[in-house]
This record gives sequence, C-alpha cells and structure tokens, in this order.
Amino acid sequence: METKSTTDILKEAILLEQRGRAFYSNIAAQTQSDAVKRIFTMIAEEEEQHIRFLSDQYRHYQKHNFFMDVTLQAGTAPDEVARKVLSEEMKSQISAASFEAAAISASMDFEAKAVELYSSRAESASDTNEKALYSMLAEWERGHHKWLMRIDKDLREQVWYDNSFWPF
Repeated sequence: METKSTTDILKEAILLEQRGRAFYSNIAAQTQSDAVKRIFTMIAEEEEQHIRFLSDQYRHYQKHNFFMDVTLQAGTAPDEVARKVLSEEMKSQISAASFEAAAISASMDFEAKAVELYSSRAESASDTNEKALYSMLAEWERGHHKWLMRIDKDLREQVWYDNSFWPF
C-alpha cells in the first residue's frame, strides 16, 4: 500500500478544494434560481477560504517542516441560520428533477469525498496542528454534506407528495 507524504496530502486537498470551488461556481453561474445561485456562491467562497488556508499550511510546512497552529486561522464556521433561510427559498424554487437538484446530488458526493479525505488524514496525523487542521476541515465539509442531504431529502419528499407516491 502506498503511503502518501504530508505534502502530497496537502496538494491533494488543495486540488480537491479547487475542483469544488470551480464546480460550485459553475452551478451558481448556470442556475436560474436566485437562492441556488446565492447558496452555491457562498459554498464556492468557503472553498476559496479552504484553498487559502491549505495553501498557507503547505507553504509553511515546506519551509519549516511543521504545521501552523490552526486556532490562529480557523475563521468562522458557515452561518446555519442563513443556510436554513436559503434552503427553504431554494426548495420553493426548484424541483427534484431539475439541473439544480442534480447539482445538489453531485455536490453531496463531492462533499462526502472531502470528509473522507480530511477525516482519514486527521485520524492518521501525529502532528497536533495537522490533526486539528484536518479535523476542522472535515467538520466544515461535513456541515456542507449534511445541509445538502437535507435539501435533497426534502426535494424527494416533495416529489413523492406531489405525485401521491407514499409507500405506506
């Protein structure tokens, strides 16, 4: 089994965040829904924060061979109230069979991959700051994933309700 170096993991994480930012920005640019545009723009901006955060860590690690203290840079977690308001607006603007719903579904997979990468690295890291870095990122991405799962579930249930499809 191949063991990846610390810098390989950081590069992989930066690339994952760059792909996420591009994906979410693209969804925001293509959607006709104002709520979807706002929420995916917000997620893309959060991914940009992650890119800067990881890039700073990468440069520091390359120069000093240890991680910076993440408590100095942690920033703020996403605003759950804003997400709740936007998610209600979003659900009223899109259907479960739309481009936006497909984007939400694909985004869930993307976030799950990020959670897996960061959680795995946090678990195996011996450096306290590295462990804290990846734990924090995993938690942020887990928040994205949970929120997207709630939206997806609500959209599916709306389709079931609209079509009187209830198995019970």
